[in-house]
Formats: sequence, structure tokens, C-alpha cells
Amino acid sequence: MMQTPAPLGTPNGADAEMRDLLLGAIPALRAFAFSLTYDLDRSDDLVQDTLVRAWTKAESFRRGTNLYAWLFTILRNLFYSEQRKRKREVEDADGALAGRLTSLPEQEIRVEMQEFQHALNQLPFSQREALVLVGAQNFTYEEAAEICGVAVGTIKSRVSRARMRLIAALDMNGCDDIGADALTRAALYQA
Repeated sequence: MMQTPAPLGTPNGADAEMRDLLLGAIPALRAFAFSLTYDLDRSDDLVQDTLVRAWTKAESFRRGTNLYAWLFTILRNLFYSEQRKRKREVEDADGALAGRLTSLPEQEIRVEMQEFQHALNQLPFSQREALVLVGAQNFTYEEAAEICGVAVGTIKSRVSRARMRLIAALDMNGCDDIGADALTRAALYQA
């Protein structure tokens, strides 16, 4: 059976199936990019650059392997390259500048989310990255280790330390600490 040649200008390995796989990965890529940049525009640019790189280098992807791990590795490498270029820019490590740009929360969940975001921002980058990959993106420890280019034990250690730091930073004791406070729960569930 003869294969139809790819249209002119289409890279090797870039076909309709690859296009569909790349399009399906966009939500996960956007979430991961945002967890790295905390900036919607920058994260969208990273995703776009990742998709362009993946499309043009489609022949280097081995079909049957984990596409998401491959894409996340590309995105992560692009992010680090961008970071090296941005060394001269003003850094907002403590979020003070960004904090002045946000509006005050109107609901309790917003306050909790803001507290969580602040605690997450205080984590060392390597721990935050590992936690986002494993906790938010549902990558296995092995996949996260491959994406970050470290040993599986290192990822497990980073995730564990990140979780412990978040629990301490948020003054949590257990699952009952998630959601409305005790007073609000009492008011809501009073008969």
C-alpha cells in the first residue's frame, strides 16, 4: 500500500495524528506553563513555542512513548532558556509587585486560594515544579523525573518536602482544614 506524501513544507513525522495529539495536549501544557511563569501571556507564548518545536521536530518523537512527557520536557527547556535570557529583568520573587495588581478577594475560597498560591510561591523552584508535575498534572514520579532530568528518588523527595512545607505554611492539620472554616461550616449545616 502506498503512503500519501506529506504536503510540501510539512516536517517528517508531522501528520494528522500528530496534529490531533498536539492539540489534545494544549490544556495540560497551558497549566504546566502557567505553573512555571504565573503569567498567562508568557505561558501561552511558551505553549505556542512548544507546539511549534514539537511540530517541526515531530520525527524525533518515538510513537508509543509518552507524548506528554516529551512535550513537557520541550516546554521546560524553553522556559529555562527564556529564564537565562531574562536575567536582567526585575524579579518579583516575593510577589509584592504582583500583589499590588490584584483585587481583594470577595469570597473565602479566593482568600484560601491566594494563601495557597503564596505558600506555593515560597517553595523552592525545584520542589514547586515537582509538586505541580505530580500533584496537579498527574504525572507519575518516573515521568516527572524524566521531564526534570533527575532520578525518581529525587522527585519523590522534592514532592514530599514540598507537601510538608505547604502543610506547615498553611497551618494545616488534616483534610478538615480544607474548605470553609469551622464557624462557617457550623452556620451552613445548622438545622
